[in-house]
Amino acid sequence: MSNRSYHEQFKIDTNLKLREKLKELPGFSINFFRGIEPTTSARTRMAYAYDLGVFFNYIKTETGLGGNKEIPEYPISLLDKVTPTIIQDYLDYLKVYNNSDDEERVNGERGLNRKLASLRSFYKFFYQMEMIKTNPASIVKMPKLHDKDIIRLESDEVSTLLDVVESGTNMTKKQAAYHEKTKIRDLAILTLLLGTGLRVSECIGLDLNDVDFKNHGLRITRKGGNQVVVYFGDEVENALMDYLRQRAEIIPLQGHEDALFLSIQRKRISVHAVEDLVKKYSQQVTTLKKITPHKLRSTYGTQLYRQTGDIYLVADVLGHSDVNTTKKHYAAIEDERRRRARNKVTLRDSSSTLSEDSSTEE
Repeated sequence: MSNRSYHEQFKIDTNLKLREKLKELPGFSINFFRGIEPTTSARTRMAYAYDLGVFFNYIKTETGLGGNKEIPEYPISLLDKVTPTIIQDYLDYLKVYNNSDDEERVNGERGLNRKLASLRSFYKFFYQMEMIKTNPASIVKMPKLHDKDIIRLESDEVSTLLDVVESGTNMTKKQAAYHEKTKIRDLAILTLLLGTGLRVSECIGLDLNDVDFKNHGLRITRKGGNQVVVYFGDEVENALMDYLRQRAEIIPLQGHEDALFLSIQRKRISVHAVEDLVKKYSQQVTTLKKITPHKLRSTYGTQLYRQTGDIYLVADVLGHSDVNTTKKHYAAIEDERRRRARNKVTLRDSSSTLSEDSSTEE
């Protein structure tokens, strides 16, 4: 196995999966994916391919527009046969349907929104290239998105969560034996996520040489592929140092020598494994909140905003490309801060007014 970074290997693996997925789509689709390649990530193109696969499977099984042809044989002229009504029916179908493996799939408003957005981009590309005559997807309105409450841990819950990781309370004998092997690693991962706001992909992608204790920084690769340095505090440093002492005694499997966080199998830990450990520990803290690594990221963002009041700093540290995204996420906290500020500015000094009144009476 080569010494590629996690992110380099992920990009290669995703492109290979995309190549296979494209074989299931109409042949003309390749033009779309080549056209968007310079401005999109491999992850985004894979999401487009999946969404378009669902659409063309609907065309085949529910509309008969493709006749007896298999999906890869569909001509581009088929796109002009699709009407806005068909796309509306498609969105209704997406609410509950069975996929090609006969597994039930459910889409809420955000799932519907994403799939229509994918179809719009697809149609827009071919319409602008003058390869089709109509653009029915542009006529269909995007599903309305309702604001969701931001789920996060409160300060006391964060403290309890880390205590649970250290103590391993309420575990079976088998779980306790496993926990003894992983608690130092798990504590380092959770402390890192809670203390820096990293995305789970950024966390598992860390290599040993990405950690700079001298400058208290982590070199991470953001979603778009840009490398930035994120700084960590003393609690994160202590947790990482404890883990690295244990990590030094582990011999990783070939190809995983550089990985910072290792699984029990001595491989780079996976996204799924981190999601599982967050779920396992958080369920002992709260049963009312579904806590994921992304919720720990929201927890960090909330704490940072409450401490600094600087929304631009929060956006920068979290790697949000648009500060309006950050403002939307933390609007409730901003409203709370505005409410607290209502008496911060005084128009008249009440003490001096009383003094003047008293002198007048005399």
